[in-house]
Amino acid sequence: MKHEEPDSPGEAGTTGAADAAGEAGAPSSLGSRRRILIWVVAGAVVLTGAGVVVATTIRSPSQVAADAAPPPASVLADRVERRVLTSSVVVRGTVTAEQTLAVTPGAGAGAAAGAKPVVTRVNKQPGTAVQAGEVLLEVSGRPVFALAGALPVYRDLKPGATGKDVGQLQQGLKALGHPTGADPAGTYGSGTKAAVTAFYTALGYAPRPADPADAENVRAAEDAADAAERQVTTTKNALKKAKEGGGDASEAQLQLTFAQQDLAKAKSRLDTARAAAGPMVPADELLFVKGFPARVDAVKASVGEPVPESLLSVSAGAPVIRASLPAHQKDLVKPGMKVQLLSEATGLSATATVESVAADPTPAAAGTAPTGGGSGQAAPDAPQNPGGYALTVKPDQALDAQLTGQGVRLTVTAASSGEPVLIVPLSAISAGADGRTTVTVLGKDPGAQGDRRRVEVRAGMSADGMVQVDPVGGGALADGDRVLVAQAKP
Repeated sequence: MKHEEPDSPGEAGTTGAADAAGEAGAPSSLGSRRRILIWVVAGAVVLTGAGVVVATTIRSPSQVAADAAPPPASVLADRVERRVLTSSVVVRGTVTAEQTLAVTPGAGAGAAAGAKPVVTRVNKQPGTAVQAGEVLLEVSGRPVFALAGALPVYRDLKPGATGKDVGQLQQGLKALGHPTGADPAGTYGSGTKAAVTAFYTALGYAPRPADPADAENVRAAEDAADAAERQVTTTKNALKKAKEGGGDASEAQLQLTFAQQDLAKAKSRLDTARAAAGPMVPADELLFVKGFPARVDAVKASVGEPVPESLLSVSAGAPVIRASLPAHQKDLVKPGMKVQLLSEATGLSATATVESVAADPTPAAAGTAPTGGGSGQAAPDAPQNPGGYALTVKPDQALDAQLTGQGVRLTVTAASSGEPVLIVPLSAISAGADGRTTVTVLGKDPGAQGDRRRVEVRAGMSADGMVQVDPVGGGALADGDRVLVAQAKP
């Protein structure tokens, strides 16, 4: 075999070194290529971002002019409506009884002896009904009862008294089966005495005398009348003897005249004493209420306890709603106006009518005026009046009992167009220099000035930001038209 040697040692060394270097440098070349690729991609991203920035910052002259122009005017419009226009006043009210009474009875028959009043019996508990003639409670052994009547109790009703309160007493006694005989209405005579005596007896009590000295006064008057009558008899005999004796009878005749005059006076005093004597109805034993059944709202003492202020409170009569009008609304509300009431708590609603509006403002105080009872005070649980002008609203129909004592919303119809009319927002009306009142009717494009027309109108009543309009001068305006309310410019 022929063995060939390298031409020279240098050639052989070079070739071996190159082969070794090629094998060792292959991985290093691949990393370099990857780094170059990354830099290329990064450069492309940078260039793209720069292009975007340049594109947003460099604008054409037309674009600059468009951006500098003001935005289009903003148009506010509303539609013409045809409906009944009403002006309303909304206030808060409280459902309460027509009449609320608070009673602080006196010591009754023991008052003259300086006794302090004490509760001796309680017949009616809070929440119970009261009928005419029923005894509610006893104070120092004396009854407190109720009769029908609109006029409050303000005095003791005694024999010989006259007035409307006496007439109420007579009517109440008659309703309970105790007629007052031939006494005229409003006169406390013998028939009323008999009726009062019968009524108290039926309750199980003895009536109080108008004056503890009544019996003594009557006896004294009777004795004086008897003495005067005997004196007349004596002078008559003396006159007879003088005439029979033929003497001067003038002196005896004069004595008889005086005696007869004294007798007439004595008989008159006797009649007066008898008329004044008899049973009375004390103010601290009687309640006049407007209707039955009434209801006991509170009793603030138990048997054996001293009588506190406002021992008993009673409500009576049909429910009403009491509210207060501020000064700026007072003249808008009149008696007879229709009212819609709503209880937000229960969802119940009803119609009502304004019954009264106070002519003068009242300060913040108890909302119910003092009425009836021995104390003449308003019940402590009566609704509070925040001040203003007192408003009383009467429901058209009986209210649900659960509304009593609750607050309700009252919407008073202060004015109404009566029939459907064209209405627009008040801000849609404009007045020109020529004195004409107009509205601007918009076309399909609200912003198009050429698609608008002005319609002359006559304004009517206004309420809640709306006003009644009637086209004049041949202008056309219809339900559903859109009218310009406002146009805001930059």
